[in-house]
Amino acid sequence: MNPTQTKPAEQSGSARIGLGIVEFIIIIALMTASISMGIDSMLPALPNIGQSLAVANPNDTQLVIGVYFLGFGICQLFFGSLSDAYGRRNILLGGLIFYTVTLFAAAWSGSLTTLLVLRFIQGVGAAAVRITTLAIVRDCFGGREMARVMSYVTIVFMIMPMVAPSVGQLIVAHSNWQWIFIALGIASAALFLIAFFRMKETLPDNERLPLSISSVMSGFKTVLTNRVTCGYMLGLTLFTGVICAYVVSVQQVFGEVYGLGDWFPIAFAATAGGTAVAQFANGYFVRSYGMRRISHVAMIIFTVLGAFGYVAGTAGLPSFLFTYILISVMLMMFAVITTNFMAISLEPMGHLAGTAAAITSSVSTTGGVLLGGIVGQMFDGTVQPLIAGFTIFGALTIVATLWAEKGKLFTHPGDSPQLEPGMGHV
Repeated sequence: MNPTQTKPAEQSGSARIGLGIVEFIIIIALMTASISMGIDSMLPALPNIGQSLAVANPNDTQLVIGVYFLGFGICQLFFGSLSDAYGRRNILLGGLIFYTVTLFAAAWSGSLTTLLVLRFIQGVGAAAVRITTLAIVRDCFGGREMARVMSYVTIVFMIMPMVAPSVGQLIVAHSNWQWIFIALGIASAALFLIAFFRMKETLPDNERLPLSISSVMSGFKTVLTNRVTCGYMLGLTLFTGVICAYVVSVQQVFGEVYGLGDWFPIAFAATAGGTAVAQFANGYFVRSYGMRRISHVAMIIFTVLGAFGYVAGTAGLPSFLFTYILISVMLMMFAVITTNFMAISLEPMGHLAGTAAAITSSVSTTGGVLLGGIVGQMFDGTVQPLIAGFTIFGALTIVATLWAEKGKLFTHPGDSPQLEPGMGHV
């Protein structure tokens, strides 16, 4: 790209990374997408994995997804600090090596225990990739240009859940589940080579921060002692439990309860498409109505729908169409809630927003995985445990939000929807 034809933000960003803007976006988007592929492409293969590894309890195959989430959640916080101290490139390359090696190793797992250990390490590697790619974008771009770059990256990330199950389904239809890991390993190895040869370090030595446990602990204290940040972090944790419960249970609910078979990837893709639509709609309406009003309404709708669905299920197995529409709409509410809750939780943090974001993301992901895993393990051949879990998480989120807002919903002292932070980053 000719530097004279770029905007100042693009020029400085391209100069720092050593890539053109288009190539930069493609590489970052592919790295981010590889994390999602490591989750969603596994879903159609879970029954095959269970049979191949002689898993006695079918619910235990959910752990193939759950432990990946767990490794991803726990380590996000640490990689943020490590990349600030030792540079983005080193941590990114190390994460890609971990991710690649354990993907290939997983293809030769002889037991569920071995596979789960490798999946946890894959989650650790994925966390390094996720945190460093976000940090690289922050290093290279600011303001509206950063928002523009992240919007393109997010589009690719949102497309992945629509296509990843179909890729997994295609592989297991013509081969065995091990080839999913081999295919992902080849893709990850290619990304490592691209990063090694094409990406420069974006954090100069004079901008690096010393690794300090005390700074992390101070950040935790700040987050936990702020009522709004802590309350909305609890809500984010509960709604991370919602998505984790859905992901670990969806193959059994759609595949076993309703017998979708080869139609499963299409059904999963459609729900993912619904969440994408909800995200875009939120970006449009949030300017007019504000984050609190939209997310609080969505939170109540989610909980009411869950309670209605659970009551309907007590009379017998609901039709697939009823369950599918119910879950799809609830997941659309989930997308709106989590997007706004994260922004609201960071409002009071000021210059600590980066640290607070890392802490909030790590805590909510780790806690949500544990909560979602409990719901998944309660699968009993019906859709009731999943809907019950959704409803309970929604109700507890209402309680946490009321606590954060001192008993008031929909508004906040001093709120003006046009002035709420983050309104310009649609």
